[in-house]
Amino acid sequence: MILPRLVIAGTSSGVGKTTVTLAILAALKARGRLVQPFKAGPDFIDPGHHGAATGRLSRNLDGWMLGEAVNRDIFTRAAADADVSIIEGMMGLFDGSSPVSEIGSTAELAKQLDAPVLLVVDGSSMARSAAAMVSGYATFDPALRVAGVLFNRVGSEGHYKLLKEAVEQEIDVVAVGYFRPDPAVTISDRHLGLVTAMEQGTGELYSQLANAAEETVDLDRIEAMARSCREWPTGLSQPAARRDARTVRIGVAQDLAFCFYYPDNLELLEAEGAELVRFSPMNDQVLPDVDMLYLGGGYPELYGERLSGNVTMRTAIRQFAEQGGTIYAECGGMMYLTQSIRDFAGASHEMVGLFPAEAVMRKPGLTLGYRTVELSQDCILGEPGTTARGHEFHYSTLVPRGTFDYACALRDARGKSKGQDGLAVGNTLALYTHLHFASQPQIAKSLVSSVRRTAPRLSLRPGGKT
Repeated sequence: MILPRLVIAGTSSGVGKTTVTLAILAALKARGRLVQPFKAGPDFIDPGHHGAATGRLSRNLDGWMLGEAVNRDIFTRAAADADVSIIEGMMGLFDGSSPVSEIGSTAELAKQLDAPVLLVVDGSSMARSAAAMVSGYATFDPALRVAGVLFNRVGSEGHYKLLKEAVEQEIDVVAVGYFRPDPAVTISDRHLGLVTAMEQGTGELYSQLANAAEETVDLDRIEAMARSCREWPTGLSQPAARRDARTVRIGVAQDLAFCFYYPDNLELLEAEGAELVRFSPMNDQVLPDVDMLYLGGGYPELYGERLSGNVTMRTAIRQFAEQGGTIYAECGGMMYLTQSIRDFAGASHEMVGLFPAEAVMRKPGLTLGYRTVELSQDCILGEPGTTARGHEFHYSTLVPRGTFDYACALRDARGKSKGQDGLAVGNTLALYTHLHFASQPQIAKSLVSSVRRTAPRLSLRPGGKT
């Protein structure tokens, strides 16, 4: 079968890959195409914008976290009914988990998907030098096909013509257009990246980006590049069958404070027999009728006052944990379970209080990188020795106010110890690491199994299910 696909990569971070990608996604959708977006690497914010621009769920692919077989499986299932798939790269084209290998890079992923690459170059203050840059990227790895180049931040059509002529004279790479600098179509950013799609509000931004692409980008040529791929192997993979007919209900925190989830994590839980119920720790007064809570990452530090002010919800979550309920939390979710969060302004906001610590925001203080988590004790994620992969990305630090019980050992992409992770108490586990469950599907099975063990006890709690 033919699955048209194109990787959009940059020469480096900051060249405007996301803006370019969103413009192309929105423009193709406006042309009536079913566009399936993907994001290379561990990212939650860009996929949210992809989804807003296309109306389809964007999925993460990652050579280091997931490996080729899982990447191809996720891609196949998501792209099967699409007219074209667009994969936004991360960092520079060849940047990954190591300076001496392609592991975890956009280039590695492009080769795994057998997809051509559209290279985004910051064209400002450049002319013939652009040819040297594009030539270097196009020839660095002969197994990679850099099919086209798109110039961002170009001052005029005349400037673009100079860049186009310079590149096409020197190398077999087609220039497909350019974008001018335009503050009106710029997405604001902050300490963890771009402002989320939920905060962006209306779809006006994506319409403006689509219009800009139609004006100065050869979209026909881009579609032709995507269709130039070789046939995709037949044998469409299927989602895992449910292993137990009994359904458990998992409450998934979903609002402006908690919005970082890999779609595959949620779907793997569903495949194990879970029914997902969204709720808002910021806005809801009571917990939904659920057997487990999943508190994802996000921006609790930006909404500390509102989270703290919702005393009813904080109390309900603490009682749920104290009565033996299963809670899995990541990063922002973990911060919410501490005694308090101290924001960048120095204000402290009372939180759930399951763990004796304060989460303190510090800038500078970024912790960033791939992580391997290995369980050092039995917990809701599985048995000792179980490993999974994910990443850390946070500006907060836990300041202890008591003793911690850690359930996991932590290593970086090179195998170097990064200490411990996974605060454990009862049936609650909270990590700084954002795990991708597809790196170790046993995790989803273990979580749901834990819920099935604890749910009968929860039914006996005051006010609980009967």
